[in-house]
Amino acid sequence: MRDRPGHGVTLSYYDFGQTPFFALQADQRVSYCLYVPRDYQEDGDKTYSLAVLMHGTGRTATAYRDGFMDFADAHGCILLAPLFPAGLITPGELSNYKRLAFHDMRFDLLLLAMVDEVAAKYRVDADRFLMFGFSGGGHFVHRFLYVHPERVLGVSIGAPGSVTLLDWNYDWWVGLRDFEARFGRPVDLAAMRRAAVQMIVGGDDTETWEIVTKPTDPGWMDGADLAGGNRQERLRSLRDSFEQHGIAARLDIVPGVAHEGTRVLQPVKDFFAETLAKRRAEAA
Repeated sequence: MRDRPGHGVTLSYYDFGQTPFFALQADQRVSYCLYVPRDYQEDGDKTYSLAVLMHGTGRTATAYRDGFMDFADAHGCILLAPLFPAGLITPGELSNYKRLAFHDMRFDLLLLAMVDEVAAKYRVDADRFLMFGFSGGGHFVHRFLYVHPERVLGVSIGAPGSVTLLDWNYDWWVGLRDFEARFGRPVDLAAMRRAAVQMIVGGDDTETWEIVTKPTDPGWMDGADLAGGNRQERLRSLRDSFEQHGIAARLDIVPGVAHEGTRVLQPVKDFFAETLAKRRAEAA
């Protein structure tokens, strides 16, 4: 519920608080929902921060949005939760967005189109934004950082099943040897160093049944097991890869938590709060 009941001046009742899913006008195959804080007023002058919350394979976009509503109200932040449906183009396909490009779709660019659409409607600082993704969302957000580091204020990378290392000896997605040919730009390490980075995984997140691949599996490529055997090992490898290139990254291991995204939210909120506080102090 927002502070004023009913419709706004140009925005409807459903443009405030927990919104429905809106089809992205640039490509209506994908959609997004928002949380707009209670105190947002169309005739106000307050500018809000933006946090993107990327779902995992289960597409539980609203669970992450709703889990961050208290943070959004406390810190003046609009929440954007994309929905990249399963089965796009290929029936039953679950991982389309995780490596950013799939057939004719560039999910990183679709997210930026969502950000533009939100920025056209609300007073939001969309130049650089916060990002969180867990599991499949963790795949997406760290690879998004590689392609668009200048847009990322801070990123929380949660327990991805596979990681792309800063390694130019292997092709994408294991490494970055063919990155520029794929994405039309080199990796900007200097811009990556300006983003705050958290990596987070549960202390009991050690199951491997979903993430271990063999040379006979679809999607296997040379180096697929380079980063380790489970999510903890792979995230540590990613942290080490970042630090070897001068990119500071904190690694938070949450005790007593398995592969459960909604149980790691508080450390992510703390990280987001610290990142916003630093940004606002620098701007003061």
